[in-house]
Amino acid sequence: MPTFQFEAMDATGAEIKDVIEATTEEEAQATIRQMGYFVTKISVKKSRKKEETGTAAKKKRGFVFGGVSSKELTSFTRQLSILQDAGLPILRSLRILATQAKPGRLKYSLEDTCDEIEAGATLSEAMSKSPKCFNRLYVNMIKAGEAGGALELILQRLADFQERAESLKRKVRGAMMYPVFVVGIAVLILTFIMIKIVPEFRKIFTEFDLELPYMTELLVWMSDMTMQFWFLIPLIPTSIWLFVMLVRKFKAGRMGWDQYIIKVPIFGQLFEKNTLARTARTLGTLVASGVPILEALNITRDTAGNAVFERMYTRISEAIREGESIAKPMKENSTPGFHPVALFFWVTSLPVIGALIYLLKYKQRIVDDIVVNMVDVGEETGELDTMLYKVADVYDEEVAVLTDSLTKLMEPLLILILGGMVGFIVIALFIPLVKLIEGLSG
Repeated sequence: MPTFQFEAMDATGAEIKDVIEATTEEEAQATIRQMGYFVTKISVKKSRKKEETGTAAKKKRGFVFGGVSSKELTSFTRQLSILQDAGLPILRSLRILATQAKPGRLKYSLEDTCDEIEAGATLSEAMSKSPKCFNRLYVNMIKAGEAGGALELILQRLADFQERAESLKRKVRGAMMYPVFVVGIAVLILTFIMIKIVPEFRKIFTEFDLELPYMTELLVWMSDMTMQFWFLIPLIPTSIWLFVMLVRKFKAGRMGWDQYIIKVPIFGQLFEKNTLARTARTLGTLVASGVPILEALNITRDTAGNAVFERMYTRISEAIREGESIAKPMKENSTPGFHPVALFFWVTSLPVIGALIYLLKYKQRIVDDIVVNMVDVGEETGELDTMLYKVADVYDEEVAVLTDSLTKLMEPLLILILGGMVGFIVIALFIPLVKLIEGLSG
């Protein structure tokens, strides 16, 4: 039984400091009040042996960077759900998983969580002490499960949510990685041709004093520029990435970039639908788990990952505080609106028609009428979580279809572009070679 160290005042206002044994903190406070004291401070008193043991264990830990990967946390949640279904006590389940885990952030966080539970904390309180492992969404769902006595169900729901989110993330990442990988390899090959192959042909043409056609002169000029400024090939994309990261450090810059990225051609729809599916499933999971709607909206906003959606959920939360429902403010605040930073990115990426495209797109809503109607029906029937799940399922399917379509579209498109580049190089080199052979034959 844990020991609680407390400070209190008696009826005369004198300060009392003492310790008391109790099962929980609430029981300890109730006992102290029965003694006629008013509690001002209470905390768990750890024994010297446990403190020494904990200190020794922490000394053996290696230094850990960052947090826990979503894949690792998803696997842990599913395993914990299975152990709870089997009827094992939560502390024993956590000890088993901590023993099996590889040394790292998750293992150390589980060990700390077990120590906190042994000291009298609840599971949600213990997990909240490790924010780099268990985020706000995770802790609040566990807290709701404890309050409703349905921790097993909440863990199953949380594991399902994480597995779906991880699956969707893999699909989107796969669709993005394929063109990046192909373009990267193509740039390396073309750079090699420009630096090593073209100069050798230029020597041959110079020795025979050939008059080069325009295409060959252009290719030779490109080769010269590549040899002189080869360092710009990695420097330009790195500089663009650093510039975007710097702009996103500011609130206005982040809003402008996020508005641009969800409306960018080809991949914009993928980002927008992915974010909508993920936030709808997050909100539905929290509502179904019993988390209060305002807290659920705040958590959904914090995990959205896009400033446009964050602003929408913030305004929905403010409208609910004033007595409105979700559907109406969702419809009213789903238009991104005009933003000068977004216009800057459009003009920079598409110099000729970027401004025109942006002026046509900035009033397009990020939430369709069908989503608003489903949310409205869910509120009227008391099945908001079910409707949000349906919205998430629909958009998950759309993201999967769009991902497959983009992958199939990118393959012939990349082949066409790369074929055009190689064809240009071959034609530019072989036209003077044919003239040279004809001249030698004559």
